[in-house]
Amino acid sequence: MAKKSVATLQTGGGKGHTKVIKMVKSPKTGAYSFKEEIVTNEEVKNFFKK
Repeated sequence: MAKKSVATLQTGGGKGHTKVIKMVKSPKTGAYSFKEEIVTNEEVKNFFKK
């Protein structure tokens, strides 16, 4: 399963945040979709554990 931290935000107060994208498989159809969020740098590992 592809998991990747894509980009670190580099403007102003965004240096402490990261944009992360995770592929999620639908239990009904089996199709994949992408879940995208902006999280703090400390929460990146927790985001991918879910």
